[in-house]
Amino acid sequence: MRRPPSRPAIRRLAFAAAAALVLQPQAAHAHAAERGFVLLLPTDYYLFGGGLAVAISFLALALLPPAPLLAAARRRLPLAAGRPRGRALVSGLSFLVLCGLVLAGFTGSRDPLSNPLPLTVWTLLWVGLTVLQGLVGNLWAWLNPWYGPWRLASRLARRLTGRARPPLRLPRRLGHAGAIAFFLAFAWFELVDPAPDDPERLARAVAGYWFVTFAGTLAFGYRAWTRRVEFLSVFFAMIARLAVVETSRAGRAGRRRLALCLPGAQLSGARPLPVDGALFLLLALSTVSFDGLMATFAWLAAIGVNPLEFPGRSAVMAHNTGGLLAMFAALAGAFFAAVALGARLAGGGPPIAAQAGLLVWSIVPIALAYHVAHYLVVLAVNGQYALAALSDPLARGWNLFGTAALHVRAGIAIGADSAWIVWNLQAAAIVGGHVLAVVLAHLMAFRLYGDARRAALSQLPLAVLMVAYTTFGLWLLAAPTGL
Repeated sequence: MRRPPSRPAIRRLAFAAAAALVLQPQAAHAHAAERGFVLLLPTDYYLFGGGLAVAISFLALALLPPAPLLAAARRRLPLAAGRPRGRALVSGLSFLVLCGLVLAGFTGSRDPLSNPLPLTVWTLLWVGLTVLQGLVGNLWAWLNPWYGPWRLASRLARRLTGRARPPLRLPRRLGHAGAIAFFLAFAWFELVDPAPDDPERLARAVAGYWFVTFAGTLAFGYRAWTRRVEFLSVFFAMIARLAVVETSRAGRAGRRRLALCLPGAQLSGARPLPVDGALFLLLALSTVSFDGLMATFAWLAAIGVNPLEFPGRSAVMAHNTGGLLAMFAALAGAFFAAVALGARLAGGGPPIAAQAGLLVWSIVPIALAYHVAHYLVVLAVNGQYALAALSDPLARGWNLFGTAALHVRAGIAIGADSAWIVWNLQAAAIVGGHVLAVVLAHLMAFRLYGDARRAALSQLPLAVLMVAYTTFGLWLLAAPTGL
């Protein structure tokens, strides 16, 4: 058996990686999936974390009574109430910013660490905004670049044609199939495409997706398209259900009420998702997991690649495409099997599809936890590059926000002290996300069965799956990588 690297060895690897970055800056990447720094989680961290997750999971199932947990989940601290205004304006400004970023992608610097488009898409949007959504709520509903242009275009069309409704109707039988297809295409572009952070290539992809989505909102209606087809809106809305700030209706006339709640409290009362909605959530989790797996020595060895002689992403496109699909299929199959086995242990209950559609909401904390742990260093380092690039988006020597000459401090992720902080944050995120997921699954099982004993029995296979996946996630952070 291969002996895991010791902590001094890990520190030497981190120092060597930092030196390589300094001596060869042209090898750096802005893409969130690339690892510019080697920060291997010590083996004892994931062993301890996995054991802790096991203990807490089964204690939660055996000892925690559902009634007090449900009461805590229903508590709210009112903040404000009113009719929010300015959403179309904010979205319109977001659209103008997007136009500037796409222009920068076509005409700005060819260096992904100097061009604001890849830094904004892969770091600020996909990493930073996802974390904010899980903390404070659905900011994307205001920031997305389609709502404002759609409002303007639909008003003009209404004046010209006198027709208020969209010309086409999105078939209900399609469900979330469109969102799944677009998310899979996005994940393939991020993880498999040879150059996802090339500014011009990314600009074409972003502009094309904006036009397709805008056409969809005009043809089928904004609400239908963004709730079932536009994958970012679907994903961010699901992640926002974890937030501590809740937005709810307060009477008529578009009034809204803001309130504080416990993390995950909004999920405890969520309605069951259809099977395709559950598959979308499982796809989101599996893509982040494969993002971590595809760079490990274990995966490279499995596909016959020497990590010291890596032939480039184009040479492993077929293997990584298959791995991406296999990871999704394996997680989805394991999840539905665990739900079915739990139903058998509990002696029946609602249909398996209904149980899976409700219990899949417990995946949201795990998905966000993996996102935080996997991309933490990327956000800390590439976020600084983004601040500098946004001040000079077209590489013309501008300094719009006073950050163009910002000195990027890679030391925030390098060194013994920084590595210790990062390790603890990563381990805490994954274990904490798992614990919250187990508690939420326990509450949802009680809703399904109405009996604490049957609910606990139904959750045993799912708890085992969650613990196994948590250990797998911690192993990914501890495994040596070859990219």
